[in-house]
Amino acid sequence: MKRILIAACCVIGILSASAQTQDKKWAIGLHGGVSQYNGDLGNDFYKTNGTYYGFGGLSLSRYLGGNFDVNLLATKGTMGYRSNIGNFKNDFTSALLNFRFNILGPNSPVRPYLMVGGGAILFDKNLDVKDEKVDFIAPSFGGGINFKLGPSLMLNVQEVFMYSTEDDRDGVVADRNDAYLLHTVGLAFNFGKKKDADNDGVADRLDKCANTPTNTMVDKKGCPLDKDADGVPDYLDNCPDVAGTELLKGCPDKDGDGIADQDDRCPEVAGTSALRGCPDADADGVADIDDKCPGTTAGFKVDTTGCTLDNDKDGVVNEEDACPDLAGVLALKGCPDKDGDGVADNEDRCPDVAGTIANKGCPEVSTEDKTKITQIASKLFFENNSAKLKTASLNQLDELIVLLKKYETANLTIEGYTDDKGSDEFNLALSQKRTESVKNYLVQKEVAESRLKSTGMGEANPVADNKTAAGRARNRRVELQLTY
Repeated sequence: MKRILIAACCVIGILSASAQTQDKKWAIGLHGGVSQYNGDLGNDFYKTNGTYYGFGGLSLSRYLGGNFDVNLLATKGTMGYRSNIGNFKNDFTSALLNFRFNILGPNSPVRPYLMVGGGAILFDKNLDVKDEKVDFIAPSFGGGINFKLGPSLMLNVQEVFMYSTEDDRDGVVADRNDAYLLHTVGLAFNFGKKKDADNDGVADRLDKCANTPTNTMVDKKGCPLDKDADGVPDYLDNCPDVAGTELLKGCPDKDGDGIADQDDRCPEVAGTSALRGCPDADADGVADIDDKCPGTTAGFKVDTTGCTLDNDKDGVVNEEDACPDLAGVLALKGCPDKDGDGVADNEDRCPDVAGTIANKGCPEVSTEDKTKITQIASKLFFENNSAKLKTASLNQLDELIVLLKKYETANLTIEGYTDDKGSDEFNLALSQKRTESVKNYLVQKEVAESRLKSTGMGEANPVADNKTAAGRARNRRVELQLTY
């Protein structure tokens, strides 16, 4: 008998190498129910006024295929019968191995099944396995229904018929063997590890997209959801409810400018990315929808409204304004002209005094004054072979100072000359000293030194013949000239 039980365990081990569901191949159950008898003493099957005895049991199931599994059911309880012609009552332990055919597939919430198999019953309270206490069940058969209560939990209702190979457990040996009926109800728990490499809830065997990123919503085939059917899965789709393009991460682009409509300020008109999808007809860097000066000349700098910059607000745009930070006049390219002489201040040597364009904004020295300066120069005399001014020359210089104040923006050039008597070096040095004497006198009278330039010319540029005394006298001279 022990060899038979060992063999039965080996069969279960072999079957377990197959597969409860494809993902969870095993199920363990807890069962309870009542037993009924049919034999020489009578028949209690399905009689509500018959004899009932309780039992409990455990089951272990292994998935074999889409509609098949094998089930090992072990029960322990009491079995018996009471009647006018005889009674019997025995404690029993049974082990049944049944092959089950599931009428509906693994995904059905209700799975009815039929089963057939065999096993053994030990009629002994203490599980003392001896041949005379063991009856074989050949066959066992029946059916039941599994109700899915959750992903791994089922409610099981089952009827098991057991036909015994013996005929003496009821105390009567007659013309038919004993049979028993088990009415059971229980709970079965599926277990086993589902192979799901990308952890998306869809088993690898069913997963058409086996590398889906973690926490991504998938369909029944394990592929990322794509609600708008644009070929971009929702987890990568920035616009999951509107069909778009892969290039724009699933977002639409009606004007085809490469900028998604949701980011495009001008979704109906093609534009540039720099202007967030808006066009710029005058190419001034300001979108047409913001441009208050849409005809701006290309290349000109503009403000935020698209109008050409005019920093000083003088009506001359910066690109054409020679003085963009100072308000000026159009005629002078935007530069100011304080003295109104037609010469821009930035080019006017005399910006505070009206002058002439030819004289770069400075007033012309009158002919009368030019003559007077020439006369003053002709009356400047020095001590013999000396740079010291004669007293009479000082009065002439005072008159020169009056003219310098009149033309206060003009500069004075002082040039000194000698005759040819003496060496060239001596004459050059003497002429330089004499011009400096004139310059120093003027500076002492508060004429700005920066306005004065003194140069000794020596014997150069004679105006008369040095062979005569009169000619040499004319060559010993100082020349004065007002310049700007």
